[in-house]
Amino acid sequence: MWTCMALLLLSVISASGELQQEDTELRRLPPPGKLDFGYVPAGVYETLAHYEPGPIGILFHLVHAFLHAVQPNAFPHDLMVKLAKDKFGAIQTEYQKAIYYEIGFLVCAAVGLMFIVLVPIVGLFFCMCRCCDNCGGEMHQRQRKNADCRRGLLGTLLFSTSLVITIGVLCAYAANQNLSSQVKNIRRLVNSNMRDLHTFANDTPTQIDYLISQYATAKNKVIYDLDNIGPLLGGRIQQHLDKEVHPALDQVLNMAGAMRETKEALENVSVSLVVLQEGAGKLNFNLSQVRNRINRTLNDPGCHDEESDATTAQLCNSIRLSLSQLQISANFTRLPNVNPQMEKMNNLQKTNLGAIVYKGFSSLNDTPHVVIEQTRSVVNNVQNLMDGIGNNISSFSKGFPVQTCLSNFTIFISHAHAKIEDYYPEIDKMDFYRWIGCITLCCMVVLVLAFNYLGLLCGTLGYDKHASPTTRGCISNTGGTLLMAGVGFSLIFSWVLMGVVTVLFLAGGNMEKLICEPFQTKELFKVVDTPYLIQPEWKNFIPG
Repeated sequence: MWTCMALLLLSVISASGELQQEDTELRRLPPPGKLDFGYVPAGVYETLAHYEPGPIGILFHLVHAFLHAVQPNAFPHDLMVKLAKDKFGAIQTEYQKAIYYEIGFLVCAAVGLMFIVLVPIVGLFFCMCRCCDNCGGEMHQRQRKNADCRRGLLGTLLFSTSLVITIGVLCAYAANQNLSSQVKNIRRLVNSNMRDLHTFANDTPTQIDYLISQYATAKNKVIYDLDNIGPLLGGRIQQHLDKEVHPALDQVLNMAGAMRETKEALENVSVSLVVLQEGAGKLNFNLSQVRNRINRTLNDPGCHDEESDATTAQLCNSIRLSLSQLQISANFTRLPNVNPQMEKMNNLQKTNLGAIVYKGFSSLNDTPHVVIEQTRSVVNNVQNLMDGIGNNISSFSKGFPVQTCLSNFTIFISHAHAKIEDYYPEIDKMDFYRWIGCITLCCMVVLVLAFNYLGLLCGTLGYDKHASPTTRGCISNTGGTLLMAGVGFSLIFSWVLMGVVTVLFLAGGNMEKLICEPFQTKELFKVVDTPYLIQPEWKNFIPG
């Protein structure tokens, strides 16, 4: 039967991950967008998933606040894992971490233990003191100036303390009644859970069929993506590469333009150099002819004749001295030749960088088409695989005994429900004993409170400021006696009550902090799902 239940759950999980095939010729490819499987048909369940405590929730919040003040540390995940792995042997090595985590509870336990030990001792000394006629009870009265103030202060403190204890008793009684009502609701809760399990079992075949029928949605989405793998995958590749390739190709294009301009500039320099050298030669030849003509002119007799004036002779002399300057001092033949650089530029131009860049742009733009061509065989294989998975799911769903497993599961639920019904009388009896015990503890405290309230009432009503101890009324004496009785009963019962409270606080507080809160925050599941913790053969205990 358990095998059938496991196979049933396995079928639900496998059907939710892999769904049934449809005929490839009747495919209806979905439009691009999110994959929508719709909603799995679900039955109407009776059990509420959210618990609303009602007015008692205020008390729960107070308890949580006090526990957080006592134990503010986070859940010790690592320590719990080590304790579980070492079977609590890690306490010997990790005791400091455990003490640090439990320090709040240890302090409260120490205070409770001191109370349990000291209160009986104090009560014993108080009784001995009373037996020796000490600790009050003397038959004389000395009026003091502050007697009324002291009496009022002590009475107010006792009344306030009793009032706080009364509120605590009321909270304890409310919690006790709430626990009893929750225990009584177990039968209704179990019945609704069992009916929900039957509803789940009845709806399981319909849900499995729905999940299997949704295989077409997933398969058609996959086929749509495969048929459009060029724009989808290739487009993303092109978009990713375009961010780096496009700027690099633009720089290469700019470089090719700069190289072309450089070549043209070198050609202009070479032509200018030839023109400059030819012009310099012609200019030098013309200057030599001009110099020769001037020299012949200066050799004319008019420049040295004795009859010529001194000014003419001086001018000719000056021109003759400056004839040596009538020539080109620059030597343009020594300018470097740019032909080697032009040859290198011509070799670079032969590589045709522009064509290479345009080829790069073309290859980048053809990325989707390249992806389509290179993944054609893979796409065909995946489509065949999808068809095979659909056939496997179809054959598995037809061969799996769903109805048989569900019938066995329903029978198991009915038997389990019948066994649980047998335990209800025992549960009610144990809860009754628990309720009686809690009421007894509350009554112990109520008895002390009754003595305190009655003693305060009688003492206040029967007090006479002018009466002597021998002439006091019975009401005043009764008030004093009731107060002393309250002290006596508190000494008798308080240490027992503190022992019960200490034990329950340590057990319940640690259960709340180590089990209930981690269960609500899902931290407990992380501990349970630690690899190889529960079973050495399983990496994870919780599937999924």
